[in-house]
Amino acid sequence: MKTYSAKPADIEKKWLVIDAEGVVLGRLASIVANRLRGKHKATFTPHMDMGDNVIVINADKVRLTGNKHRDKTYYWHTGYPGGIKSRTAGQLLEGRFPERVVTKAVQRMMPGGPLSRRQLTNLRVYAGAEHPHGAQNPETLDVAGMNAKNARGAAR
Repeated sequence: MKTYSAKPADIEKKWLVIDAEGVVLGRLASIVANRLRGKHKATFTPHMDMGDNVIVINADKVRLTGNKHRDKTYYWHTGYPGGIKSRTAGQLLEGRFPERVVTKAVQRMMPGGPLSRRQLTNLRVYAGAEHPHGAQNPETLDVAGMNAKNARGAAR
């Protein structure tokens, strides 16, 4: 018995569209992270970029359970003394770039390192229902229909 290790010529990448409307954020992010890494494939090789290209639409309509809409806080630092800044998930979703909530959730579910950063370039997140990747003929992945818990949560 030999361990299979995929070669770059063996890798087949597909394009997927996921509609995030009404889907719980953490469940969506874990499914997207697995698809980006390629862990859903039988030929998964940890040191290769085997994942699919994922397009997430309607990112501004993602659901948050409990009080996360009000209590979940995103921090960043400006680089200056005392320059810590923060915004809640609700402020981000209602702000100028609501797709950053989904992007950050997926990024934080992937291992840190150069390979994960390269795999994150295969993720495209759009706040609305339109995307410019129609020429790639993406397949639709119904995340809300996979499990009843994926599409439930507190209403905003």
